[in-house]
Amino acid sequence: MSEKARNIFALILLALLAVSAFVAGYFANDLVELRRGNLVVSAGDQSELGLFWEAWRYIDANFMGELPDSKARTYGAIRGSLALLDDPYTIFVEPVAREQERQSLQGTFGGIGATLTRPEDGGPIFLEPIPGNPAESAGIQSGDELLAIDGTAVTPEMSVADAANMIRGEKGTTVTLTVRHPGQDEPVEVTIERGDILIPSVTYRVLPENEKIGYIQLTRFSGESRSEMEEALAALLEQDVAALILDLRGNGGGLLDAAVSVADLFLDKGPVLYQQSREEGERVYSSSNETLAPDQPLLVLVDGGTASAAEILAGALQDRGRAALVGSGPTFGKGSVQLVFDLSDGSSVHVTASRWYTPDRRQLDQAGLQPDILVTVTQEDIDNGRDAVLNQAITELENMAIAGK
Repeated sequence: MSEKARNIFALILLALLAVSAFVAGYFANDLVELRRGNLVVSAGDQSELGLFWEAWRYIDANFMGELPDSKARTYGAIRGSLALLDDPYTIFVEPVAREQERQSLQGTFGGIGATLTRPEDGGPIFLEPIPGNPAESAGIQSGDELLAIDGTAVTPEMSVADAANMIRGEKGTTVTLTVRHPGQDEPVEVTIERGDILIPSVTYRVLPENEKIGYIQLTRFSGESRSEMEEALAALLEQDVAALILDLRGNGGGLLDAAVSVADLFLDKGPVLYQQSREEGERVYSSSNETLAPDQPLLVLVDGGTASAAEILAGALQDRGRAALVGSGPTFGKGSVQLVFDLSDGSSVHVTASRWYTPDRRQLDQAGLQPDILVTVTQEDIDNGRDAVLNQAITELENMAIAGK
């Protein structure tokens, strides 16, 4: 390898070790800031890599086997250096994976836009169209009984997961569902073209199992989440619900400010989280007195997919005594902010720049939150579309005698 190539490699490696900055961001589909900058590497720093090249000269001259090319060595050296930081979120991402990461942040997927459920005691599978998506446009109604998929009968033995897999398909293709609309005897066929599914961050309903309980599902934290949550709360309170269930399962995060503003709807004035960063030290994010639901009994559903901004909201509600957490296990444990630096070859490095703490100063990162009420979910529950965690939350609220039937 030429002296010029070695110097370039040294600059890349040492530049990565010199990166430090601050930004608010999110996990999974979290927003992270992209930065480029001129980094200065001293001659002394370069000389410290002499041992590295000394070792590789011996390897080049004596190794009996295929040697990696210069790019593979560069990537390996970067990964090895980052491993010394012992932080799972400070990572190096190769060009192809980085491009896939960009595409995943677009937030759409192919399908028909409907949820499938089966009652806890078994029976038929029912459809619930997601507003503004292909299923609703094609004529699927809330509570439709699913009878067949492309002519294949839906039997009691067919699991909800199997039915969902049969409905999924490539964007632009069609699937024909045979359904029975509520209150009708004759089945009808509905042909739906699969497409990009647009899912609002908040959906809500009064639970048919107990009309005193309002159910709200928050799937991510976007710029519209607060207004969507306000709409959901106003609509449910107008229907005289006595208690609320907030579902944060599978919520991988989103905008930090959105999490704080949603917490504001349930909490009186006080801390929502503390953020510690290298540049700013400690910053406090607080709720105000603009509370829409300060008193209604509230349970929050969590799982291993509850992460980042979702853990901020759950942790604030738990620490401040506003809600108990119900789930099958601890949350993910992603309570840190990453900067993303795009490199010249299309790869990138993600660098942890700050960490989040709950109002009681519990660290979220690599710790997560433990449910107050632990629920065991069986494979039978999953196969039959039974939501054991939601069912337990309903039971807990009914036992409070506040949301009794």
